[in-house]
Amino acid sequence: MILFFDIDGTLWDYRNVIREKTRFAIRKARENGHKCFINTGRSRGFVTNKELLSIGFDGIVSACGTMVEYNGEVIFNRLIPKEDAVRTIETVRKHGFLPILEGPKFLYMEKSDFEGDMYGEKVMQEMGENLRGISDNWGKWEINKLSCATNVSKEERNACFKELLDTYSCIIHSDSVAEMVPKGFDKGTGIRKVCELLGEDVKNTFSFGDSINDKEMLIAAGCGVAMGGTFHDLSDYADYITLPLDEDGIYHAMEHFELI
Repeated sequence: MILFFDIDGTLWDYRNVIREKTRFAIRKARENGHKCFINTGRSRGFVTNKELLSIGFDGIVSACGTMVEYNGEVIFNRLIPKEDAVRTIETVRKHGFLPILEGPKFLYMEKSDFEGDMYGEKVMQEMGENLRGISDNWGKWEINKLSCATNVSKEERNACFKELLDTYSCIIHSDSVAEMVPKGFDKGTGIRKVCELLGEDVKNTFSFGDSINDKEMLIAAGCGVAMGGTFHDLSDYADYITLPLDEDGIYHAMEHFELI
C-alpha cells in the first residue's frame, strides 16, 4: 500500500506538534512494507521542519500535486512559466490581493504586506533565509503555485478569479485567503502521478486529510480517511472518519485497517 498524509491539521496541530502515536504508526507502517508520502498543499520550499521530516517518509507530494519527490530525488516538477507568473502577479495585485509565491526551494513575498498577519508571520518565521522578496527577484522566481490574502470586496475577488480562470483552479479557504493552483493539478492528481511513476494501482492507496483542500485526495485514494472533529465536514468524500488529531486519529485509523 501507499499511504498519503496531509500535514496541517492531520500530521500536526496548529502549533506544529506531532503526536507520538502518529510517529509510531507511520514508522510501523513502513516496517510493514507500506510506502508513506506526505501530500501537502505547501510547496516543497515550505516543507523543511526537521521534526516532521524525522518521522521518515518515502516521498513528498507538494504544492497540490505539482511536485513529487521519492527517496530524496525529484521525479516530477511542474513550474509555472515565467510569462504566466508575471501575468498572474500583475493581475492579483491589480485586484488588491497580496500574493505569496510558493516554489521548490523558496517562497517569495513582500514582508511589508504581511506584518502583523498571523499566517504571514508564521511563514516568515519558518522560512528564514529561504524567504525572498517578489519585486527584488522579479521574473527570477521558480514557483509551483501561489496563495493570496484576499481582503477585498466580494466583487473584486470574483473579478480576479474570473480573470485567471483559464490558468488556475482557485481553492477559497475564506473571504481572506485563497490558493491558486495550475489547472489540472490537485492533491488527487498527485496520488495518481505517484502511482503512475511507481507502477502501483491507485486502488492500493490510503489518504489522510482534515480540510476541504484534501477533498480530491480523499476521493482519489483507494480509501480516504478524514480526521474527526474538524471544521470541514468531509463525510461526502471520505470512506472513513477517524478520531480527531488530538485523540491519535491516524494511529487508530491505521490500526483499524490493519496497516500496523
